[in-house]
Amino acid sequence: MSVGAQKVRIIGGSWRRTVLPVAQSPGLRPTPDRVRETLFNWLDHDLSGLVCLDLFAGTGALGFEAASRGAASVWFAETQPKVQSAIQASIERLQATDRLRLHRGDARSLIGVLGRQGIKADLVFLDPPFQQGLVATTLPVLAPVLAPQAWIYVESEAPLTAELVLQHCGPQASLIRQATAGQVHYHLVRIQSHPAGAQETT
Repeated sequence: MSVGAQKVRIIGGSWRRTVLPVAQSPGLRPTPDRVRETLFNWLDHDLSGLVCLDLFAGTGALGFEAASRGAASVWFAETQPKVQSAIQASIERLQATDRLRLHRGDARSLIGVLGRQGIKADLVFLDPPFQQGLVATTLPVLAPVLAPQAWIYVESEAPLTAELVLQHCGPQASLIRQATAGQVHYHLVRIQSHPAGAQETT
């Protein structure tokens, strides 16, 4: 679905109410305000000092929201040139080139780059296009770039189960929260935080 006319605003933190451009791009699906608000409530708002990855960036709303709330650095992965240009323009407009970085490639290539550099992420945003199996193929390759106690946020067209999280992420992963908004199922996974299989549903 093309959503080029849609406006996306940062909803909290130092850049609150800042409008992010939404490029004309088929399949672009910005995370709704209500879902972002719920997610950052789950994360307790203050992300000071965290390293974050926005692996299917799109508008970059999740990554910019994290930076607005204090994240020390955010890496965006995006493959589509028009969308890349919009993200880079927002980074420059916010004068944040020192802590926000755009990787002009896919999630796997960014994971490879960061893994070689020894960079570990405290929070990963994973909201890929639906119906392409990208959640199932991306979760298992995250391990080299996950900090101990890392969080993983996942959006998908179908609900994740605790069993699927264990299958894709390994025995140190637990499904902590999940909810639904329309056709979007969204989840918060924790690494090395709670006993495997622990789950809280809202």
